[in-house]
Amino acid sequence: MRFFVALAVGMACVLGASAHARGEWKVHVSADAAAGGNGEERSPYQTLTQARDGIRQARQAGRLQAGNAVTVLIGPGVYRLDASLELTEQDSGTAAAPVVYRAVQRGQSRIHGGTTLAAEAFQRLTDERVAARLDPAARNKVLVCDVAAAAGGGFASFPNAYRGTPPGPWLYVNRQPMTLARWPNADMPGGGWTGFSKAIDTGLPQPQAADPALRQLRPGSFEYDNPRPARWSLDQGVWLLGYWTHDWSDEVIRVAAYDREKKVIALAAPHSYGINGGTWGAAERRFFALNALEELDAPGEWYLDRTQKRLYFYPAGPLRDAQIVLATLAQPLVKLRGAKHVKFVELAFEYVHSEGLSLSAAEGVEIAGCLIANCAGGGISIHGSNNTIRSCDVFNLGRGGIQLNGGDRKTLTPSKNLAVNNHVHHYGLFQRTYAPGIGVQGCGQTVRNNCIHDAPHNAVLYGGNEHLFELNEVYRVVLETGDAGAFYTGRDWTTQGNVLRHNYIHDLGGGDARHVNTMGVYLDDCDCGDTIVGNVFFRAGRAIMIGGGRDNPVLNNLVVDCPIGLHIDARGMTWKQWNSPQDSSWSLEKKAQRLNYTQPPWSTRYPRLAAIMNESPREPLNNPIRRNVFVNCAQQVCSFDGNVRKLLDKLELAENLAVNTTGAASGVAKPVEYKGFVNLAGTASAPIDLGFADPSAGNFALRPNARLQKELPSFEPIPFAAIGLYQDEYRHRLAER
Repeated sequence: MRFFVALAVGMACVLGASAHARGEWKVHVSADAAAGGNGEERSPYQTLTQARDGIRQARQAGRLQAGNAVTVLIGPGVYRLDASLELTEQDSGTAAAPVVYRAVQRGQSRIHGGTTLAAEAFQRLTDERVAARLDPAARNKVLVCDVAAAAGGGFASFPNAYRGTPPGPWLYVNRQPMTLARWPNADMPGGGWTGFSKAIDTGLPQPQAADPALRQLRPGSFEYDNPRPARWSLDQGVWLLGYWTHDWSDEVIRVAAYDREKKVIALAAPHSYGINGGTWGAAERRFFALNALEELDAPGEWYLDRTQKRLYFYPAGPLRDAQIVLATLAQPLVKLRGAKHVKFVELAFEYVHSEGLSLSAAEGVEIAGCLIANCAGGGISIHGSNNTIRSCDVFNLGRGGIQLNGGDRKTLTPSKNLAVNNHVHHYGLFQRTYAPGIGVQGCGQTVRNNCIHDAPHNAVLYGGNEHLFELNEVYRVVLETGDAGAFYTGRDWTTQGNVLRHNYIHDLGGGDARHVNTMGVYLDDCDCGDTIVGNVFFRAGRAIMIGGGRDNPVLNNLVVDCPIGLHIDARGMTWKQWNSPQDSSWSLEKKAQRLNYTQPPWSTRYPRLAAIMNESPREPLNNPIRRNVFVNCAQQVCSFDGNVRKLLDKLELAENLAVNTTGAASGVAKPVEYKGFVNLAGTASAPIDLGFADPSAGNFALRPNARLQKELPSFEPIPFAAIGLYQDEYRHRLAER
């Protein structure tokens, strides 16, 4: 039972001793409070740090007992932080009596890590030397603001190369991140990218070269037949964000030089995979230039002169009523280390050049109904056990959205962390790859009923054991990357016991259509032990891809309008590095040995893994494919490589249905010839209606007496209506599909 009283010295004389006996504690915080408050409703604290310290003092004085629940009521307004709000073990509550930080009005208590800039501080540009560097059409539209007061000890310089979050600060206007001056602009042909096909020097080591310098990794160069770089002031720094070789590896590298006559750009730092060093996918590599004053030519773009501390901005409209924030805090807004049973409810965490909330060794912590946005790092990271992130909105992030970690893989002890009913979108703004909407590691996390969308790379990136991913909706991800999956894991035999169940994965983007290298679920590089059951894939590229692994049941899934329905290859049989001790990223057996995989509890939980070295470890065995329905796959229902086709007698293929709804001779894959498949074809005049509620609108719930269940009686209806966000006490408005 929870009680509330005001926290203040001398409150006994106001409330009476009986109030303290009942353990009623309440703390008030107000953005417009006068100095010297004591936390009473009539005399609130000014900051969250004061509230935390007041609770500590009350405990030390014995006025607040361990069994007392505490609620910190935070009034509407902006609470600017110059340093993280840090909570440690001494700030813990108990399961029965937690410490709760709660907004008085939903979403109106806003914790900021930035400086608000006044609209009137932006003045017309009068410096002719600066104006001369701008496009003539932009010169009268760019404003300038002196930000020396926000600089503190100065603004850090950009390094020659970086991946992910650049040095701060970052500009936000009306709660949206602005664009650092770039070329091409995002709305230009090509989607904001330019490219090249010929590397002059890949920068990769040449072990046999006579010149010792060529035997080392070095900055590369490439031919670029476009005069645009001639405009840039390279001495002041221009950087290129590029997919230099692989569509899953982005990096920002400074331009060292540009040769106008030879039309060659030389980079200032090496890229680990080289410049156009060879990849699966498009031959042309792509990049865009950023942090170039000369490219400040579109609404929403900005540039910071880090030496003179002057910010140049091209506003999209009048700034008179705009909210303008320069995010300067380079540490998390909340840093929790070892605290237990703390709750954050309906607060807004915004504007930080780092993570929003970073929690480690946390137990029983809940983040509910909060908004976490405009963070140059990730949104929320939690390491610990029995923690919950519930019904939060997490968006406009430089890296990933939510990260869950905890449990003990060696003993297979679950963490029981939960991410449920969260809306995660528009992330990966700076780190374009491997910065997922929800990342999961460790043992025993649950990711349920989340909606994840609009990102360049993964929706869910996971490793570890016994995780459950269910009832999530994922769309418009992997928008600009290839050889990538909405759900992705890989290169590990030991990531066993994970279940992907009843998720809706649709409308994926990116990749190269010729290669179909965007996947719905991607079990990469011999990954083993995942169960893919009851999911719906709609316009999801290569819907399910098993890259050489085993013990991955594919059961009762619905695949609609995907170029390739199911891919299985045997790369472990052909790739020499499958167990290479020289390549630590592979070394599949050694990874398993570190976890004592042949001893309990591993050998009892995963007996097939325990015996793998005695059962043709390079073959993709025991991947049962049962009760799946494939509808109108454009290229192939099943893409099996030559070695997999030779192993068909060892594979369990049963009760699968391949449907060509109109009987089209082109644009739909040929009938499946493998065992375990029934082919069904309609005609143009009599198309097959499998009984979906409204497939044109993406509703794949089954109507009563649906034909699908007559054709495949063993198919179990997927609870489509239960997928995605739902209304609860914290979420009153649902995202549209």
